[in-house]
Amino acid sequence: MAAYTGRFAPSPTGLLHAGSLVAALASWLDARAHGGQWLVRIEDVDTPRCMPGAGEQILQQLALCGLVPDGEVLRQSQRGNLYQQALDRLVADGLAYPCGCSRKHIEAAQTHPTERHKAQVYPGTCREGLNGKPARAWRLNVEAVRTARGLPKITCWTDRRLGPQAEDVAEAVGDFVLKRADGLWAYQLAVVVDDAAQGITDVVRGEDLTDNTARQIVLQQALNLPTPRYLHTPLVLGDKGEKLSKQNGAQALDLSAPLAALNTAAQALELPACHSSVQAALQCWIEAWKLEAYELRCLHSRGRLIGQTWSRDSLYERR
Repeated sequence: MAAYTGRFAPSPTGLLHAGSLVAALASWLDARAHGGQWLVRIEDVDTPRCMPGAGEQILQQLALCGLVPDGEVLRQSQRGNLYQQALDRLVADGLAYPCGCSRKHIEAAQTHPTERHKAQVYPGTCREGLNGKPARAWRLNVEAVRTARGLPKITCWTDRRLGPQAEDVAEAVGDFVLKRADGLWAYQLAVVVDDAAQGITDVVRGEDLTDNTARQIVLQQALNLPTPRYLHTPLVLGDKGEKLSKQNGAQALDLSAPLAALNTAAQALELPACHSSVQAALQCWIEAWKLEAYELRCLHSRGRLIGQTWSRDSLYERR
């Protein structure tokens, strides 16, 4: 297996909030516990939604928390040529096609009601041609990828925290977008290309991104790229039980006391409190992460390892 390389990939649509610090801390700890490197990528491909200067401020927030990347910080807004090369390969292989459908067209073609807040399933309207419509976007032909790569109908993977996962991408999502109608690159393509380019072996990110994984695996297989291991961390919820996010108005982290913010993030990861210093706390949590063997258990198991007798009290006794 390749040497461990992990990453934290924030979108600069705002500053880090409590939920994003949980993902940052978890990804950093996992890299350190495996003796690997930790990279940061600014996912600013959706330029209209990005806040000016937010990328640099996010890096400053991470530094205040002792989370400093081991290599160059990549910015997706500067990597469009690589995404175009990937799309060109897919088109040449017959695995991607232009789409002339608007959102209204896709909604009108639905045969089953779609859950609230869930994207409409694309029915493949333009798969065999545009029928006179101008091209608006580019989509991955999921069935063509299955046929060309000899893939099963169901995409399966094992999340290191959530366990076995499975999804029929064609049924659940349909042919998903690679390049948007506004000319911007889609999240799925940019992430897959960049993870491969940076040699990412392990993706540690928030649980809200779990449902992207099957699409990314299919796209990795379409491009003959390696599939990393995945670990999706617990969500941080707001006062009303909603997911804490920038879209829901989550407040930027108060880092006037970085150690306090880190301890709050550590609590979400079921790690012990440490109040001596930022560096001492990070070292304590690296050892805890190793001891708890996250790849062997779910974080919700309250400190018990599968097949072992370790309890959280034993960690406190060591400190």
